[in-house]
Amino acid sequence: MGHLLVGGVMTANILRRGLMLVVSSPSGAGKTTLSRRILAEDSEISMSVSVTTRAPRPNERPGIDYHFVSTEEFGLAVNRRQLLEHAKVFNHYYGTPAEPVVAALDAGRDVLFDIDWQGTQQLAEQRPQDLVTVFILPPSMRELERRLNTRAEDPPDVIAARMAKASDEMSHWPEYQYVIVNRDVETSLDQLKSILAAERLRRERQVGLNDFVRSLRAGF
Repeated sequence: MGHLLVGGVMTANILRRGLMLVVSSPSGAGKTTLSRRILAEDSEISMSVSVTTRAPRPNERPGIDYHFVSTEEFGLAVNRRQLLEHAKVFNHYYGTPAEPVVAALDAGRDVLFDIDWQGTQQLAEQRPQDLVTVFILPPSMRELERRLNTRAEDPPDVIAARMAKASDEMSHWPEYQYVIVNRDVETSLDQLKSILAAERLRRERQVGLNDFVRSLRAGF
């Protein structure tokens, strides 16, 4: 257990186990925007870099946004049990490499996941004690369609497919611990930060509490 100097007073830096923060939503509801903001503003959390078989989109960087692999390479990773979760979405495969996530959690760092309900269910089966799940809902279907068209990343047929799938995706909201209706990005970001702050303070995640309380009782 280390110590920090705050306002001239030594305070305990209690060891904490990291957590896995999952943010899910239908395409266009805002999970990517919120994820990028919280990564930029919180130094204690990093993004889980997924592997995928789809081609890179404009401005996506291999190894930073995704690890882009062939279908054969993806299949090998699944067979070797190297993925915490994997799913097929819009004819492409996505998955989460296990090794870097487990290393981060053991080091007391949090990991952010931008995955769908299928991946979330798999994470819940494998590491429920480390998992915090948040579902982002759009304020309306009209607004969802507007956002998909505004970002101009997909052709009209893909946008139509995403809208058709949105209703099914949203039906899984009761499986999540927290739900945010994303009417305004700043408000939703504040809510997401509050969830993260509270979950970091859970007693079972503060693995250094026993030593800290023992030192308090000893008069330190």
